Amino acid sequence: MDRRTFLGVGAGALTTGLAGCAGDDGSTSGAEDGTSGSADAASTETATPDDAVGSYSVEAAPVGEVGFDAVPETWVANNGSWADMGIALGQEAPLGVWLPSRYHTQYYDDIPGVSVDGSGIRKLWGDGGVGREQFYDLDADVHIADPNFLMNRGQWERSDVDEISENVGPFFGNSIFSRGYAWHEDYRYYSLYEAFERLSEVFRQRDRYDAFEAIHDDFQSALAPVVPGRADRPAVAVVWGAGEEPEQFYPYTVDEGTSFKHLRDLKVKDALATADVKDFHSSRGAIDYETLLEVDPEVLLVRGQETRTAEEFRNTVVSYMETHDVASELAAVENGDVYRAGPLYQGPISNLVVTERLAGDLYGAEERLFDPQRVADVVNGTF
Repeated sequence: MDRRTFLGVGAGALTTGLAGCAGDDGSTSGAEDGTSGSADAASTETATPDDAVGSYSVEAAPVGEVGFDAVPETWVANNGSWADMGIALGQEAPLGVWLPSRYHTQYYDDIPGVSVDGSGIRKLWGDGGVGREQFYDLDADVHIADPNFLMNRGQWERSDVDEISENVGPFFGNSIFSRGYAWHEDYRYYSLYEAFERLSEVFRQRDRYDAFEAIHDDFQSALAPVVPGRADRPAVAVVWGAGEEPEQFYPYTVDEGTSFKHLRDLKVKDALATADVKDFHSSRGAIDYETLLEVDPEVLLVRGQETRTAEEFRNTVVSYMETHDVASELAAVENGDVYRAGPLYQGPISNLVVTERLAGDLYGAEERLFDPQRVADVVNGTF
């Protein structure tokens, strides 16, 4: 077959992680502190150099071992986490993602010589799901998406996954951004760099991954002296609030998903975790300013605002809160400590950008914590 195909994936592998990567309860498997994972996943190959032509396979939960007869050239990503990993590995932008509006390509503005035109990325999610016909239209070599997400959130059946895998291209992905899905408890979660490592094996770009891992290690070393001792770290509340004048919010407690890697690295205290507020993933419920005032966090971090610059955010959302009858009583509003919270979906590049940004907001960091040119060199293959 000319198409990339699954190797050794039975009916149970997609739903139970029978590839030997299942964790216990989904909360402690792997290096979930955002540091690099060990190379326990790796690939089995008949072509040894990264640029060699030949068949090879890569293993990851929940898809098991996925075989490739050549390096994929075109691809689809489920969200900005995996899309950003592909860019970091020197790939062209994915043909489509679930929601392009949540793949924030403006983060590349800070990286010289690196840009992605988001207008050319197809939106795949609509009416509560993802249509199969779009995969035929795009005809991608590989789909970097967790098939369990499609079956549990996207209105797919296992037969749909099999059909696209056989007729178009295989699936390879894991829903790493959140720990809130009950259906993910049966197989392993990956940290950002564990997932990134596996994707580098798919695209045969291990050298780029190793270079990024070194950048990340140096970034962590630069960040460490910026983060104050626990007594001096703020208690933050992370909420999703869309629009210029938000009146209700979806609350998020900081968990081990990649969505919160920047906050874990900054070692913030979670004001909502100890309050009588149910996390959005478990309740799907919203809270208002009155509930926020009961918690009264030192810092309010608002998601859903990444399309706005810091100035635009202050002139709209923050300005509105300052004149709101209840919001204006929040300590975070009174003290000027309301910031953009960072995206739901983070890859290696976007994580560096938003962590550095929030280090400045929370701790007053003024020095650069990573070298954008070094990142650009890896992306462009000149490192």
